[in-house]
Amino acid sequence: MTTNLLLSIAWTHVSTRVRQTLVGMFGVAMGVGFTIMMAGLMQGSQIDFLRQLVDTMPHVTVEDERRSVPSQPAEEEYAAVGMSNVPNVTRRPGIKYPDTVMASLRSWLPGDVAPSVKTTALVEHGGARVGVTLTGIDPRLEVRVSKLASQMREGQLTDLSKAANGIIIGQALAEKLAVKNGNTVLLGAGQGAQTSATVVGIFRSGLKRVDEGQIYSLISLAQTLMGQSGIINQLRLRLSDPVVAQKVATQVEAQIGYKSVSWQEANADLLSTFATRDFIVLTVMGAMLLTSSFATYNIISTITHEKRHDIAIMKSLGMREYAVRRIFIIESAIMGSVGIVFGWILGYLLCYGWSQITIFNPLTGATVPLQIYYSPMHYIASGAISILCCAVAAFFPARKATRVHPVEIIRGAS
Repeated sequence: MTTNLLLSIAWTHVSTRVRQTLVGMFGVAMGVGFTIMMAGLMQGSQIDFLRQLVDTMPHVTVEDERRSVPSQPAEEEYAAVGMSNVPNVTRRPGIKYPDTVMASLRSWLPGDVAPSVKTTALVEHGGARVGVTLTGIDPRLEVRVSKLASQMREGQLTDLSKAANGIIIGQALAEKLAVKNGNTVLLGAGQGAQTSATVVGIFRSGLKRVDEGQIYSLISLAQTLMGQSGIINQLRLRLSDPVVAQKVATQVEAQIGYKSVSWQEANADLLSTFATRDFIVLTVMGAMLLTSSFATYNIISTITHEKRHDIAIMKSLGMREYAVRRIFIIESAIMGSVGIVFGWILGYLLCYGWSQITIFNPLTGATVPLQIYYSPMHYIASGAISILCCAVAAFFPARKATRVHPVEIIRGAS
């Protein structure tokens, strides 16, 4: 049985039932189109959130601590029992020889590294006191490892070096303390040290917990508040590809021994929530495509019922059952293919339409557009799943119809 003959018969069945054919194509197009829209919307919002999250923190953070207590020499040599809770008053906090460590990392690191001093502090202004995380930075190196310079709403990052005890605070914190650029606040540390500081800049990262609980200063001011001159207790790394942050963190920790935390590890709970969300989205998209295949199933079922006499004649002329089944599967493939093409167009138009919608956030007062992620994989995957569903939907009614003996069909019609 030639393929041209099967195609000709299938095309005749499809073209003679225009209304039913259009309904089947419409069902496939709607399923594919809305699946592409939903995939682009969900993945776009997730990528935008992760981008904001990654931009507000280093890709890898090296702390002046170890993941586990180092083994004692006596225990290694003589299998002696280690002593716990023994104070070591000579141990100085901070990363030893930070300049040497950074130079060794820059020799192979796919990115850059900058030193910082991290401590907790209290900011007082107008009777209000807020606990914050103070990070002492070098403005010249900070631009290589963070997006802070582009997040400035007032002032510039370099203004830290132009004022005595200058600090940069988040927009949410500035509103909470009723502070404006140029105001003076009282800055205190846990050790009881207090000093006046001048607000030289205001930034906005987009994450409220960062904008309300993070301030920046020069390294020297943070060291003064800690009472530890010359200390560097944190290295901040930014990579050309954030995806490899976990791999780089493992390599850094193996090289220098200090605890290195990637942004994936720091937000492991959040990323696991996204994995669950992705599974739910895939399930919903699969259900939408499966539902659209029912339209094809109903159309093919109707066609096979109406063409029972044609089936009887073709089988009487010697056509095999598998060839007859192929005719109806080809019909389903024709309707599915055309429906998929229109579904792709519909999906793109829906994504473009959603991208023009802006949402007002009453918490931040900002208006942002919906983020849509355009990916060829959305079109390929939805089309492949849809054509598979159409083929399966056509197989079962065609199989049932072709297994009936031609004599029974003709006798039942009389």
